[in-house]
Parts: sequence; structure tokens; C-alpha cells
Amino acid sequence: MNVDYLIVGSGLTGAVIARILADAGQDVLVVERRPHMGGNVHDHCHPSGIRIHTYGPHYFRTDSQKIWDFVTRFSTFYRFEATVMSQVDNKFENWPPTARYINRELGAQWQPAFSGQPSNFEEASLAMMPQAIYQKFVKGYTEKQWGVSAATLAAELAGRFEVRANGDHRLKQHRFQGLPLNGYANFMANMLAGIPVLLNFDYLHRRKEFSVRRKVIFTGAIDEFFGYKFGKLNYRYQIREHEYLPDVDIFQPVGQVNNPNRADAYVRTLEWKHMMPPQYARNIKGTVITRETPATPNNPNDYEYPFPDRKNKQLYRRYRQLAAAQNDLLICGRLGEYRYYDMDHAIGRAMEHARTLLAQPKPVRYFVENIYERNDYASAHKL
Repeated sequence: MNVDYLIVGSGLTGAVIARILADAGQDVLVVERRPHMGGNVHDHCHPSGIRIHTYGPHYFRTDSQKIWDFVTRFSTFYRFEATVMSQVDNKFENWPPTARYINRELGAQWQPAFSGQPSNFEEASLAMMPQAIYQKFVKGYTEKQWGVSAATLAAELAGRFEVRANGDHRLKQHRFQGLPLNGYANFMANMLAGIPVLLNFDYLHRRKEFSVRRKVIFTGAIDEFFGYKFGKLNYRYQIREHEYLPDVDIFQPVGQVNNPNRADAYVRTLEWKHMMPPQYARNIKGTVITRETPATPNNPNDYEYPFPDRKNKQLYRRYRQLAAAQNDLLICGRLGEYRYYDMDHAIGRAMEHARTLLAQPKPVRYFVENIYERNDYASAHKL
């Protein structure tokens, strides 16, 4: 099979790059080893009519007008601003914690439990809050999520939350927030419309079937691409258990409740009706809840979260050096770059990659192969 750009993986990174290259008139083929497009950006409908995000909740938000304009090409988005709560002391409390909550529990003169330059996640968290708040909201959740002591995780991981000084209870405060009206599976199908996509196709077992003129764009796990040459990088994922409650209209106050209590194996409970447009949700009987329990995956199809510690970061750098040495290869995306990206960050990064690809001159090999495939000897003479 001959193609200019072969994109391995139809998730958000691969689909955005494919769309931009195709819009620019490039010859693009996407291959996907799952039976559906979209990677983890996928959803499905329960028989009750409730839409479930197959690989956990995807809350879309961005402050970028450019990114918002791009995603709204492929779906109408309805306004949805995620509100998350944590179940602590047998009560539902807002997450992230607010100064107002801490004042109520500990008094207005509270101080963060750590000062100085944090060297790990625990210290970075304690630099924002008192020890008692950290113990209730953060420590149990984080150590269940990653399966290790919070003190062994990278300090940068704590940058995903804050202690709010104001009373804003939204999970994030971005300008544009929403969910696609017809779901993520439809959104991703629209993004890839008109681009050839091969499903159930494992590139790593069939890479010799391709002749790629310009570049392979691989969005899977970088260590898997190189056959685990230096060893395996660590990942985490969620085991998801769905339960339909036919006689319950609403199970919990918001769509996502974190469960930091160590007595619970699961880390969060999701209720999908909260994430649906109200005019649809109120006409559905019953509700679906999903409990997510973290685990370490064996199957690369289950990789979700790159492991945020120093050891894995150093191992990733060795693989990145291998990738950088191959001019006809781009490894990118959350698994390829071994980095957690929110959806808007993944899209923005993919846009950058696509711009760089389009700016690169076509190699002589590209012209020669095209010419001889077309038997276009007159054009060959012009070279």
C-alpha cells in the first residue's frame, strides 16, 4: 500500500492531524486496531437511552477561539460545565476544595502544610492546603489512582487542581465548555469523514505492508512501537463497572463524585444523566452509574494514563531519542509523548504537528515514486 502520510491511531491526535492534512490536499490513510474510530474519544448508548462515555468522562473545554471553531465544525456542542464533588465524612463536598470550605472546617487562619520548593506530588499538594484537607480529599484518591505512595509522584501532577479562593464550583473555568450534542462517536466520525480509515488493523504487526512516501505518524505507545527495547513504560487505566438503576431517577448530586476513602476500591462514581441535555435526560427512566477502579494494564489497548514519576520520565527520554533519529517518523499524542493532555491541549498540539508537516519540503523520493507510479516520464525530465 502506497501513501504519503500513514496515521496510526484514530484518536484525537491522529484524527486532527489527518483532517488538517486532508483539507490541505494531502494523501492520508488512517489505520486503527480497535473496531471503532476515535480512540478513547468514544461513547455509546445504553438501552435506556443514556449516553455513556466508553473510556471515562471527556469534558471538553478551551480558552482558544481557534480550537473551539475547529471542534464546532464537526458537531453542535451544548453548554456543559462539569461540577465534581468528593465524598468525605459521608457528605458530598465540592472539588477542588475551596478556601470557604477550609475556613469552615479549620478556621480562617489556616496555613498550607508545606513551604519551599516541592519535590514531589505530596509536597506540592501540601503547599496549597493544610494536612487535614490533603488527607481527606487528595491522598487516598491519588494513591488508589496510581497504586504508589503520593510522595513518589511528580510534583507537576498537582498542577491539575487548586484551592479556590472564590466560590466558583466548576471543575474548570475555561471560556468555552461543552459536549457534542450527538455524542463523541459521531463527532469523531465527522472529523474523519472522507478520509480512508482501516479498522481492526494492527499496524505494528503489518507495518511491512506499507510504502510511506513522507511520514508515518504513530499515536500509540512509544515503547510498544520500539518493541520495548529498553523495557516497558508504566501506565494506568480504569476498570469500569456499569450499573443500571431502573427505579432511581438521580443517584448523586453531580455527574462525577470522587471517592478518596480507602475503604472503597474505586476512585470515582459517574452518573451519565447529569451530562446529557436536560430536555433528553428528564424523559429517561432510571439512571446508569459507573464506578472506576484503577489498575495496571497488560494490554496496550488499555493504556490510558502515563505514569508521572521520574523513573518513567527518564525511560521515555531514551525512547524519544530513538524516535528523533528517524526522519520519516513522528510519534505523538498522549501515549506517544508519554504525557497527560486535556482534549484542547491534544488538539492544539496536533495542529502544531500538522502545520510543521505541511511546511516541510517534499523529499526527492516522493517525486520519483509518484512519477514512476504514474509513468509520467515527461514530469520526471523536468526534475
